[in-house]
Amino acid sequence: MDLNPVDNYLHGSWEALAEGAPMLVALAQLCNDAWVHRRGRAADPSKAILLPEARAILFAARARGVVEIRAVNSAFDAASRLLAVYVEVDEERTIAFRDASQPEVTLLFLEGFRNLCESGLVLHHIARDFTLSPQALQIARQIDQQEVAELLAKATEFGLHD
Repeated sequence: MDLNPVDNYLHGSWEALAEGAPMLVALAQLCNDAWVHRRGRAADPSKAILLPEARAILFAARARGVVEIRAVNSAFDAASRLLAVYVEVDEERTIAFRDASQPEVTLLFLEGFRNLCESGLVLHHIARDFTLSPQALQIARQIDQQEVAELLAKATEFGLHD
């Protein structure tokens, strides 16, 4: 099937939209702007005002510092397709801050991730891959598990490559 240039453009756009590209670009720009220009960053990053969900993400990522923002495009239920925060807890386990039965949970953790980006505590690398900054790792390692236990209980845990 021959596609004219407009069809090619639309095909690429729909594909990018289906992968969450506009949100990923926005988060990447927010991270980069805060990192390069120090906008939104507290003079002392440990004094940044962080949402409870942001602190839970920091705690979960404290060992590896690796965070992904991704969706499950093939899910039947719309709430299951939302972009969500995934954290590599260790080399074998990943947790997802998503809840199809309560989409607000997914959205609150996405907002927590945005808060980390805005605070200059997250670096964007490629596509959906982000990491905690060195300052964020320091903050993460000082968070008491009891402080974030209730929020961590909202995460779904699975193997790294599930």
